[in-house]
Amino acid sequence: MLMPRALVVGSPIDHSLSPTLHEAGYRAAGLDDWSYARAEVVADEVRAFVARLDHDVVGLSVTMPCKEAALAVADEASALAGDVGAANTLVRRDGGWFADNTDVHGVVEALRAAGCAGGRGAVVIGSGATARSVVAALSRLGVREVTFVVRAQARPETLALARSLGMSTRVVREDDEDAAWAVGMALLVVQTSPAGGADALAARVVDAPSLRIGAAGGPFVLDVVYADWPTAFARTMSARGATVVSGLDMLVHQAAAQFELFTGHTAPIADMMEAGRAAVK
Repeated sequence: MLMPRALVVGSPIDHSLSPTLHEAGYRAAGLDDWSYARAEVVADEVRAFVARLDHDVVGLSVTMPCKEAALAVADEASALAGDVGAANTLVRRDGGWFADNTDVHGVVEALRAAGCAGGRGAVVIGSGATARSVVAALSRLGVREVTFVVRAQARPETLALARSLGMSTRVVREDDEDAAWAVGMALLVVQTSPAGGADALAARVVDAPSLRIGAAGGPFVLDVVYADWPTAFARTMSARGATVVSGLDMLVHQAAAQFELFTGHTAPIADMMEAGRAAVK
């Protein structure tokens, strides 16, 4: 009898917390025969890597830079993964691979757990693959106006997704004086750049005007970074009175959704969250 396995693939992969989260879930759910491991894979290797996997590998968690490639190799995909243009999850089904995107679920649930019910407008820092998942999540939270703060140019596919979801869009360069104002005045901000990517912006937001509504109405900030927490951006926004959500919360909720797709069991989210928090202390 095959012992079911799952893997997280991407590059670099050594830092990934996914094994910690999924293995904690297996232990809590009594799935003692399940295992989970890392695999170093770059985008142009995804197709060959998936083709040679043994049948005991029933699921893949996909991280950067492989999410778009994962969608391309799938035999079938959820409408959500297709809309976002990226998959962070591959599940073996009937001899083929089904692609899904649980990052969207992760963003929604992380913000809801912090008390954020959404709102009309939001600021998204960055416009890459992660930002597309964020846009889809914001749409589910009722957001209809998005300002993208970017270093150079916004990715056209990200703008197209937002508009297809009925959102109006605005693009502001990070070095524009309007960028700090937009972030400072927003009730909801999601920072999608890698660690350190928003440090310069954080320094400029310090002196920007703020909109203080209170805990129930914001401001809310989700920084998708979870290592070396808190980031300079998270510290700055917290000092300004925002409710700041760590990328760990997003990671755990997306991992919980993956866990359920892989195993068919309800995810023990509390146990997975506890393991994640212990790992990043």
